Amino acid sequence: MATPQFVLNLRRHIGHALLWMSGVTAVVLDRSHTHVLLVRRADNGAWTHITGIIDPGEQPAVAAAREVREEAGIETRMVRLIDVCTLPEMTYDNGDRAQYLDLCFLAEHLSGEPHPADGENTEARWFALDELPQLSERFAEQLQIALSGRLQAGFRQ
Repeated sequence: MATPQFVLNLRRHIGHALLWMSGVTAVVLDRSHTHVLLVRRADNGAWTHITGIIDPGEQPAVAAAREVREEAGIETRMVRLIDVCTLPEMTYDNGDRAQYLDLCFLAEHLSGEPHPADGENTEARWFALDELPQLSERFAEQLQIALSGRLQAGFRQ
C-alpha cells in the first residue's frame, strides 16, 4: 500500500512506534445492489473492499470516494456511514506499528469500469453477491451490514 507523505514525515520523528490512524473502508455496490466491487491486494492476494488512510483535514466520505477512484478507477457516491470500529494493532513488514479507527461507508457506483488503478491491487472487479470469493471476517461482516438496509451506523461496545 502506498504510504501518505504525512505518515512518512511522522515516521521520521517516531520511528516504528505505534501510530493511531484514521482510515476508511468503502463497500461499493452497483446500482442494482446485486454486485459488490472487490480488489485483490498486491501484498497478500486477499480480496477486500477498498480501504485507505484519511489525509489530514480531509472529510472521511471524501477520503473514501478518493480511495475508490485511486484504487479502482471508478466514480462513486457515498450513501451513508455504516460501521465504526477500532481495528487490532498491526505491524508492517518494515516494523512500523499502527492501529486504525475505521469508518466504513456504503457507496454506490456512478461511472467507470473497475481496474487496478494504482499498483496497490492486482485486480478490481464486480462480484455477484451469491458468487463471492473468500473474505476476511471483517470484510464479510461489513458487507452484511451494507446489505442489511440498516440506516444508522453501527459501533462496538
